[in-house]
Amino acid sequence: MVILLGSTGYVGQLFGQFFDRKGIAWTGISGRSFDLGSKSAILQTLKDANATAVVNCAGYTGKPNVDACELDKGNCLNGNAVLPSAIREICGDLGIPWGHVSSGCIFALERPGGGGWREDDAPNFSFRHPPCSFYSGTKALGEEVLGYREIKKGGTDWPSWQHEDSTEGYVWRLRIPFDQNDSPRNYLSKVQRYENLLQARNSLSQIEDFIAACWACFEKQVPFGIYNVTNPGSVTTSEVVDLIIKHGVNNKDYKFFDNEEEFMAKAAKTPRSNCVLDTSKLEGVGIKMRPVHDALDWSLQNWVREN
Repeated sequence: MVILLGSTGYVGQLFGQFFDRKGIAWTGISGRSFDLGSKSAILQTLKDANATAVVNCAGYTGKPNVDACELDKGNCLNGNAVLPSAIREICGDLGIPWGHVSSGCIFALERPGGGGWREDDAPNFSFRHPPCSFYSGTKALGEEVLGYREIKKGGTDWPSWQHEDSTEGYVWRLRIPFDQNDSPRNYLSKVQRYENLLQARNSLSQIEDFIAACWACFEKQVPFGIYNVTNPGSVTTSEVVDLIIKHGVNNKDYKFFDNEEEFMAKAAKTPRSNCVLDTSKLEGVGIKMRPVHDALDWSLQNWVREN
């Protein structure tokens, strides 16, 4: 029996639908239902359900965006850092594997030396490397409590990420999710609804591809650890707009901020992460996702408007 934490959230609901299609037995639990100070209750819940694995989609993202996290820091910290720590400890006690949905928003700007940010790079958009949003800071802290710590690479000043001890779990980094279904959490919907857009280059995760790749980690029994689970390649905001117009989804007059300074002055309360992630580790264990432009094309060709 798979225990799905955060089953009522955006990603959790889609994980549940995926399990149903695959015929996988699962039980959904809301992350908010746990008293994080009482790990014994969580442990007993997993025992009673005869859990064979835990998938944690619970977390605090803020609505409508990460600016909201700045106003609710306690819940943000609990959902993104305290809960993952409890899950790791309890699953370790029970000897069952776990998977945790993390975020690529713990990186920003270009990786020194070129290429996308890798799994062994320490986050550079975090409490240890400010400035960052409170949301990104808690997501990076969440990876730390799962056993990862920052070290200095030999001969360089750039830090890397190392696990403190053996673990039996996966950390799956999601990055700006989208799919074919119009919704407030879908990046393609957000692009259409924002009054002005910020030009940036990013990795993205087609959410159905993301979930299939995460579960493939269990199915293929790939080595435990961190994986960047994004569609290979990267895309700019203007490229996304061009694709939306090309497919006739929304032909509005899209407007852009002149620069990030204007965006911060007029539209945001906290800095944003814009980055590209390297996907070679995931591909190296035999899990492949569609290139990002193919995934965007497919999603826009099959666009379903919200009722």
